[in-house]
Amino acid sequence: MTVDIQFSAEDLAFRDEVRAFIEEKYTPDMRARSAKSLTGYIYKADHVRWQKALYEKGWIAPNWPVEHGGPGWTPTQKYIYETETAKAGTPRPLAFGLKMVAPVIMEFGTEEQKRKFLPDILQSNVWWCQGYSEPGSGSDLASLQCRAVGDGDDYIVNGSKIWTTRAQDADWIFCLVRTSTEGKRQEGISFLLIEMTSPGITVEPIILTDQTPAPEQEVNQVFFADVRVPKANRIGEENQGWTVAKYLLEFERGNAYAGGLKGGLERVRTIAKQERGDGQRLIDDAGFLAKLAALEVEVSAVEYTELRTLSALSVGQRVGAESSILKCQGTDVLQRIGELAVEAVGYYAMPFDRSVLDFGGNEPPIGPDYAVSAAGRYFNQRKASIYGGSNEIQHEIVAKRILGM
Repeated sequence: MTVDIQFSAEDLAFRDEVRAFIEEKYTPDMRARSAKSLTGYIYKADHVRWQKALYEKGWIAPNWPVEHGGPGWTPTQKYIYETETAKAGTPRPLAFGLKMVAPVIMEFGTEEQKRKFLPDILQSNVWWCQGYSEPGSGSDLASLQCRAVGDGDDYIVNGSKIWTTRAQDADWIFCLVRTSTEGKRQEGISFLLIEMTSPGITVEPIILTDQTPAPEQEVNQVFFADVRVPKANRIGEENQGWTVAKYLLEFERGNAYAGGLKGGLERVRTIAKQERGDGQRLIDDAGFLAKLAALEVEVSAVEYTELRTLSALSVGQRVGAESSILKCQGTDVLQRIGELAVEAVGYYAMPFDRSVLDFGGNEPPIGPDYAVSAAGRYFNQRKASIYGGSNEIQHEIVAKRILGM
């Protein structure tokens, strides 16, 4: 099959429009906070401001169908938009609502559920978090134990979810819960939407070794103690949540990585132009340039994999297990770029200077501004090959469903 990877004149004009929008709406104060972020997250108010600007432009939900508020873009326009925003380092619209639970509601939800939840997700009026992993049930998601027992028109939920990103800011959580212990483990799971203000829910932060304060504090454990959830908040049929979960994971894994990877390489190149070693700029060191060139080749491979996927989507094909290839490629190269950034900053990566995260502080940083974010992002990116299903599991999916092994 011949794959056309050339952008048309209309696509290039759209790319220029995206760049102009970013230049106008991605304000200097937001850029400054994003540049210092160790996790890619900034204050919720900044995220909301950026997402509201996207909503007003009609660009907040590139993957949504037009009838629900999507922009009606071609797959190529979606790819250009995601690539340009990633290269510019704009705040990532939180995926839990827009890219994960919303497609699930569209596919499996009732008309009433669509009317209730989708408009507020589109307008960033409500924030969502994901309740999948549990203590002892990470990549082996089918072993989850959080129980939901029917009680009239409600479920009573007990258990906990762990590594829950941004749960402290969320208004709702979508959860996989066990509603039956009969048959195969996957056959007794249901998909529930739970309001975070429900009595019996407790959110406790998980403080990592960097002891990072808000807004960088990222993960939490969520406890459910006799939480009453209307059965009307169940998506799909009871005990059919595994089917819903697999559908959602296609969206979690099928991200566009190339734009962000190119941006990461450009940051490394900028650092290397300023750092010196053996009496010369690091960018002029043959050994370092070889490492940079090797990563550029890897990024090109990721980009062309994405373009092949884009070509398939353009003719109406579903991504399916191919999203696992992108997940493995993208996260592996992401981590290797982070490693090269730490190598570039050298010994400045060693101190952890929390004062840099205090945007109102006046303490001078230890070393260049880029040093603390390089080290912090390196450590934070260790999770990338685990979330969304560990890369080891993705290798098995590729072997089974694509290679037929």
